[in-house]
Amino acid sequence: MTAVKIKKYFLFCLLLVAAIKIFAQDCNSDSIVLEILKSECSTMPATYNNTIKLFRNGTEKFEDMFAEIAKAKHHIHLDYFNFRNDSIGNALFDLLAAKVQEGVEVRAIFDAFGNSSNNQPLKKKHLKNIRKKGIQIHKFKPARFPYIDNFFNRDHRKIVVIDGRIAYMGGINVADYYIKGLPEIGDWYDIHIRIEGDAVAQLQDMFFKLWNKSTKQNVKGEQYYPPSDSAFSGNKTIIIIDRTPNETPKQMRCAYATAIREAQKSIKIINPYFLPTHKVKKELKKAIKRGIDVEIMISSKSDIPFTPDGSVYVAHSLMKRGAEVFLFEGGFHHSKIMMIDSLFCTVGSANLDSRSLRYDYEVNSFIFDREITGSLTQIFENDKNQSTKLTPEVWKKRSCWKKIAGWLAQLLTPFL
Repeated sequence: MTAVKIKKYFLFCLLLVAAIKIFAQDCNSDSIVLEILKSECSTMPATYNNTIKLFRNGTEKFEDMFAEIAKAKHHIHLDYFNFRNDSIGNALFDLLAAKVQEGVEVRAIFDAFGNSSNNQPLKKKHLKNIRKKGIQIHKFKPARFPYIDNFFNRDHRKIVVIDGRIAYMGGINVADYYIKGLPEIGDWYDIHIRIEGDAVAQLQDMFFKLWNKSTKQNVKGEQYYPPSDSAFSGNKTIIIIDRTPNETPKQMRCAYATAIREAQKSIKIINPYFLPTHKVKKELKKAIKRGIDVEIMISSKSDIPFTPDGSVYVAHSLMKRGAEVFLFEGGFHHSKIMMIDSLFCTVGSANLDSRSLRYDYEVNSFIFDREITGSLTQIFENDKNQSTKLTPEVWKKRSCWKKIAGWLAQLLTPFL
């Protein structure tokens, strides 16, 4: 072997060792965060045999979900912030009514405030008609005097469980605008996932806990938890983070803060109402200080007035410390996702604001998988093409009113 070949061989070996070392460090970082989340932030064990299908918009989600509902044999459970009284909502209830005729049990629960806050709510006459079709539907925490008692702790989850085998969760409610958008804000972007595997049983548990508490029923039984299929070959690791007021009140912000704290290289966040609590914001500042690449994407437009200005104000303060901030201009990005080090990610219902992290019922999946994380990262990178990067020059061009509104909003962060 010539000296040149020996040199090339030696360099190849060095590169191989370096690559193995980097991969090992990544895997070690992955496992460390997994263990911390398991021990500190979750009452539910990690599950390792799941499959995950990613949906990038409402059209993809509803097409898949409707197809699986049509195949249901035993039960369909739905938990949403709201069911809008529009074409997609009506189509869903028609399909559910048809399944009832086939002998399938159908239970649906929705948040009373979430229902009344949209401009096409389910009214008493709609609920009466739905119940006539055999669908069990219940309103969570309806307004009762004095309403202040029911104002906080809303049910903001989006969970569907079919036959105890398939579950859907994420940020998409039942509304036409997830497909058609809205005239005033344009297209509506969001992320949802379908899960098969042991994590489904945990989401089923969450549904029953809320259902039985709200309806005073005691629905349970092995028939809702079918045994695992021995031929099933899922390999995705998931930790379900459940935020239930008075029971697991700190789990969601613990999970976010822990993931940010343990990041080694990069943090990418898309969130529609970016008004993080003190703990989460503190960890983001620390991450920037230790050299982590922090990128945050928020929408320039929103379905809720005032919040974009507050989000931009908070993001601007992080930009001055070194974060890269992107203002999405292509519509409304309602996604609630975060990707860490290309190793793991989270998808769910929780916004990075006090309402989600301190008050509401929420659920997120923390997914330890490079493929899913990579797909979400690619969405982030693609959506930069429809975004304006926040720079000192862009900030200066914002009107005085928007800056004042943002300042006021960040003062109200504990309540928004």
